[in-house]
Amino acid sequence: MKMFRGTYTVMITPFTPDGRVDVAALRAFVDWQIAEGIHGLIPLGSTGEFLSMDDDEKALVAEVVIGQAAGRVPVLIGTGAEDTREVVRLSRRAENLGADGVMIIPPFYSTPTDEELVHHYKTVADAISLPIMVYNNPATANVDLKPPLVARLAEIDNCLYIKESTLEVTRVRDIIRLCGDKMTVFGGILGFESFVEGAQGWVAVASNVVPSAMARIFSLVADQGAINEARELYLKYLPVIEFVGGQAYVAGSKALLGHMGFAVGNPRPPRLPLPAAQDAVARALVETFDLTWRGASNAAA
Repeated sequence: MKMFRGTYTVMITPFTPDGRVDVAALRAFVDWQIAEGIHGLIPLGSTGEFLSMDDDEKALVAEVVIGQAAGRVPVLIGTGAEDTREVVRLSRRAENLGADGVMIIPPFYSTPTDEELVHHYKTVADAISLPIMVYNNPATANVDLKPPLVARLAEIDNCLYIKESTLEVTRVRDIIRLCGDKMTVFGGILGFESFVEGAQGWVAVASNVVPSAMARIFSLVADQGAINEARELYLKYLPVIEFVGGQAYVAGSKALLGHMGFAVGNPRPPRLPLPAAQDAVARALVETFDLTWRGASNAAA
């Protein structure tokens, strides 16, 4: 199985002005992300508005991203759903499309017990051969995958990764301590802090906008041991990270990209575009950080 490591962008989904998936923009976005040095891509996560898309659209996004990436970086498809059978179906489809892995949030309404969660992930794992990235986000899933439960999930053969999205960075330490090499930790909200605790990756929202800088933070810590330099870069970009780190993560990311010159459309309701005051902050951030969409052809220049 391919080893996942580094900063992975949990991607926005571009929409046309009339609200359809913008395939041309999606292809361009994939190429730009890769040219900017991102280590991996995850479409159909929360930032990708998967809950506001129909099944055909989900299949389209997965197929386009996998095809456009063309093996240049790993692509993990978000296949979370409330029904275990649906997660199996979506995960099998991702595998058939050529995905490198899947990211699966727990069922997010039924508040499953620990036993039900173990059964859920094992059922999916038994149905596919892809690596699974378990996704812990208590704020949206209504259940908390605490380190002892993660250790149980790590006993499932292809539950090999976890996106740990709480503000308790000691979770990274404890998962590594309890699971050893059976579970590789990716930070969710806290990137730099998770790297310092031993995380081998970051599923980032801010890398939708500044992929090169977010990828470099990881490389500085994990590959070069340059923690002070990484901290300096992290603190420099913290205003962008925080701007897309709250409730407006979708609208904020899309607003920043729009002000950079890359039209990705509006979020789908119930999400709305940013109010005028927040949109002005987005415009100011783009100006402050001199962020300009240059397209993949010039991104590496």
